Amino acid sequence: MTFTVAIIGRPNVGKSTLFNRLIGKRLALVDDSPGVTRDRREGDASIADLKFTLIDTAGLDDSADDSLEARMHGQTERGLIDADVALFLIDARAGVTPLDKHFASWLRKHSRPTILVANKCEGGAGQGGLMDAYSLGLGDPLPLSAEHGEGLSELYDALLPFRDEAAYTATLALEEAGDAIDEDFDDDAWRERPLQLAIVGRPNVGKSTMVNALLGEERMLTGPEAGITRDSISISWDFNGRAIRLVDTAGLRRKARITKKLEGLSVGDTLHSIRFAEVVVLVLDCEQGLEKQDLSIARLVVEEGRALVLVINKWDAAKDRKAVLKSIEDRMQTSLPQVRGIPVITCSALTGRGLDKLLPAVIRVHEIWNKRVDTSLLNRWLEGVVDSHPPPVVKGRRLKLRYMTQAKARPPTFILFASSRGAIPNSYVRYLIGGLREAFDLPAVPIRIHQRTGKNPYVDEKSKPKGKTKTKSVSRIKNKDTDKK
Repeated sequence: MTFTVAIIGRPNVGKSTLFNRLIGKRLALVDDSPGVTRDRREGDASIADLKFTLIDTAGLDDSADDSLEARMHGQTERGLIDADVALFLIDARAGVTPLDKHFASWLRKHSRPTILVANKCEGGAGQGGLMDAYSLGLGDPLPLSAEHGEGLSELYDALLPFRDEAAYTATLALEEAGDAIDEDFDDDAWRERPLQLAIVGRPNVGKSTMVNALLGEERMLTGPEAGITRDSISISWDFNGRAIRLVDTAGLRRKARITKKLEGLSVGDTLHSIRFAEVVVLVLDCEQGLEKQDLSIARLVVEEGRALVLVINKWDAAKDRKAVLKSIEDRMQTSLPQVRGIPVITCSALTGRGLDKLLPAVIRVHEIWNKRVDTSLLNRWLEGVVDSHPPPVVKGRRLKLRYMTQAKARPPTFILFASSRGAIPNSYVRYLIGGLREAFDLPAVPIRIHQRTGKNPYVDEKSKPKGKTKTKSVSRIKNKDTDKK
């Protein structure tokens, strides 16, 4: 393992900007308003050849014990405990504030080594604040500009003594081994990689509480206020020997209700997490049921080709459980018929009851999402399907389905070779997808079918106009008649 660095400071001094700079990606949300970051976020950072784990924390604020700011302070303190060294940031342009002095005193009481960093020192506007920083009693301040990347060489020299040479060498060896495995890829390599799992849903349905219950610790900031989570927080986790990359996301509201820039950034971060996930857990509030926004999220997950698991949270508060469950299942069947067999888990994240069923369902769906069907079995099935229910007539002649193969998994995607007389009607595509689900046990995951046509031996290829080979995709079913052009 490499050493760990925590970024500490009052709100709006540039902690998330420095985090993104050292990570090399725009992972943390950045805005001019103070207090954007609430949960602590971890990432792999580097300065030249110096590699370390970086923790971005919430802005320190002196608040009452029962307030949201106080709970954020607790998250920051946990990040400091996990770190080997702290970077204490101040705003050099604003100078040393009473809050900076208060928390400098707080840091001196901890055993963690602290490096004082005077941010926003580009140009000459921060020189006064840089000199004032000596009064904090944390050693020589390090001038830096996180926005422009100035002063990173000095930060490199300050962090260098904390590097563990043995752990660093071991990390390089593991990275080289991982690269070698990627070059020699096989179909079962996905079992060795972390399962990318995203927890999504509307605001205040209990996503962060569920993450804390799964992890067995208060990793995420929770409370009765809606919209506490802003960033998508990624957490490495191990469940019964299975590596999982768990991502807690901000709540998704309808686009018309998003009026603030910061909430728009949070929504964009959540959508990004869905696109890079493998399995998505959609959390519902049993008292509110399955609303239109929930269906919109579910459709987005399916369109992105991700496996879906439905979780009905706060089940201990449900009055008529049978009616609630039946209503949700019926609406999913009528509103999202293209993905059948989605697991529905009922639980209470607050008490932990029912959560033991969630991860086994996620792992099962992930295996289906990676499943491959043998080509010989697939074509024997296709032959039986065509005999029992032949393709419809297109342009006055019946289509011939010649051959079928699975092009890839994640999600299961099939290539269907047919005669060149026209596209397969949507109704028959739905029939084939339903048959694939039943015959090869493929519930809960999107199934895509692409049509390819063979060459016509009576058409001179030289006389045809130049361009791409005509390939028609029928993976996404649209509400229109494809028989008409």
